[in-house]
Amino acid sequence: MIIASQLAVLRNGRELYRDASFALHPGWKVGLTGANGAGKSTFFNLLLGEMTPDAGRLERPTVWTVAHMAQEVSALEMSALDYVLDGDTELRQIERDLLLAENEERYEDLANLYQRYEEIGGYTAPSRAARLLAGLGFSDEEQQKNVADFSGGWRMRINLAQTLMCRSDLLLLDEPTNHLDLDAILWLEDWLRAYTGTLIMVSHDRDFLDNVVEHILHVEQTGITHYRGNYSTFERTRAERLAQQQQQFEKQQADVAHLTKYIDRFRAQATKARQAQSRIKALERMTLIAPAHVDSQFSFRFREPERLASPLIRMDDINAGYGERTVIAGVNFSLTPDTRLGLLGPNGAGKSTLIKTLVGEIAAQQGERTVSDHTRIGYFAQHQVDHLDLKASPLLQLSRIAGRTDELTLRKFLGSFGFAGDRIDTSCENFSGGEKARLALALIVWQRPNVLLLDEPTNHLDLEMRHALTLAIQEYQGALVIVSHERHLLKACCDDFLLVADGEARNFEGDLDDYAQWLRDWRSAQDKKREGAKPAKKAAALKVEAVPLPVKQTGTTRDQQKALAKLENQLAAVQDRLTELNGLLGDAALYEPAQKDDLARHLAEKQVLDAEMAALEIKWLELSEATNS
Repeated sequence: MIIASQLAVLRNGRELYRDASFALHPGWKVGLTGANGAGKSTFFNLLLGEMTPDAGRLERPTVWTVAHMAQEVSALEMSALDYVLDGDTELRQIERDLLLAENEERYEDLANLYQRYEEIGGYTAPSRAARLLAGLGFSDEEQQKNVADFSGGWRMRINLAQTLMCRSDLLLLDEPTNHLDLDAILWLEDWLRAYTGTLIMVSHDRDFLDNVVEHILHVEQTGITHYRGNYSTFERTRAERLAQQQQQFEKQQADVAHLTKYIDRFRAQATKARQAQSRIKALERMTLIAPAHVDSQFSFRFREPERLASPLIRMDDINAGYGERTVIAGVNFSLTPDTRLGLLGPNGAGKSTLIKTLVGEIAAQQGERTVSDHTRIGYFAQHQVDHLDLKASPLLQLSRIAGRTDELTLRKFLGSFGFAGDRIDTSCENFSGGEKARLALALIVWQRPNVLLLDEPTNHLDLEMRHALTLAIQEYQGALVIVSHERHLLKACCDDFLLVADGEARNFEGDLDDYAQWLRDWRSAQDKKREGAKPAKKAAALKVEAVPLPVKQTGTTRDQQKALAKLENQLAAVQDRLTELNGLLGDAALYEPAQKDDLARHLAEKQVLDAEMAALEIKWLELSEATNS
């Protein structure tokens, strides 16, 4: 059990916690929430023993193994698979001890080490590590590439896999979905739900929290409050408490009235009917959760586009790709002011390629892309923050595109994105990832686009900013196309989905729950294809002979040489079978429920052969010495 009693922490003269008390039971899955700077990272540091509280206590069982995902991965010259295997530190230590014991011929130690190796699943470790990497989007070939060959985002995925490889009692995850796409997030959800230890994680993805955690620890105003239930339950509970205060309630009602006005305006228009229905559903949810965000520093709206046209962009028989490689073919659709489209599809299927073709960043290989003269595109790419001028302040960068707009208006606008005080005049080079993402988004919003193309816009944004962005997009009046792992954003803002998979883009008739099932089925089909492509393995049976009786030292030299040759043949046969068994035990298919009998048989045979190998080696040494004496 994790117990906090009157916990108090001061950092740099600022009080983070005061008299915080709570208890977390083993096996609980807990979401740790709170504003940036509230003390979430400090909480992890306390659990890891990297710092001590100023008063009170925060205790956990000292015998627990703790897995914690580091935020950086070095450019190592070792394969991704080997790096993930390093996550099981006991496994790696036993492997080193086995080599040493073999070199020093400590056969009793070898037997004990092999027994422990089997107990911790050492023979299945490579296949388990491979499954972790596959779930996070790595192909069989990529798993053998060096860590140094991957970009920063993919290294973080490798680091996450290494963390999950650890056989932990307590798992601490800080923004595990930051560098993941939707299909990897869905896989991670399934993995975490099956995890039997205690989980504490920080995440800004509300749907991910809802589907994994059963408890919330909320850090706010020097307190840490425990809420039972998932994130949505926490939001409603906190909202009910805050709504009792008149000022917050009035602000909620103003936000609801604004959205209701939009619904009433477009409900009667046939072309806007679907959007109005979408906003009605959003209003129902917003009424429940709005008070939980009344203290947010973010509140902005997209400025109304100056001109609209229909269609704004049209794609006719488009093939998109790079060089001679076609990623998706035969794309046909149009973007009108009413379009609210979400792109779905497995990692690497071509969603970002389609977005880049839409925006004109890459030319279509075939077909025609038609753009209206009135089209003004606002494009937020995955790496949009890389295009900021890091030496310039938010105010300076906005003024460069704002023409003669007065400074007061610019400051008010930037304030709605959380830039106030000294921060508005500070150069961006020392900004956090979240601050850079907010500024990049603000610059796009200012330009009043009538086509909004968003490729993972919520990366680095916290829950409050994601909530503000969702509300703003709901009222946006131009065409919208989103690629996002944030299901809440997709649900709240998209009317239609386009599935990008298997080299094509087609309408997806279903919701995100249907897509999750489609993705599981698609993965299963891909696994079967890969298995079908592998050569079939035939398990050759080996007759295990009894260990021969010691040869009497009174025998002739010729008899001893014959016995020695026989021992060498037996050693070779046992080693060959052990090599074959290790190959069989490394196959992930062997650990499926249907193969449990074969698995048990192989493990039992290996245990017998390990013991026989040790006995044969001892006998060979004894006989070899006798022959040479």
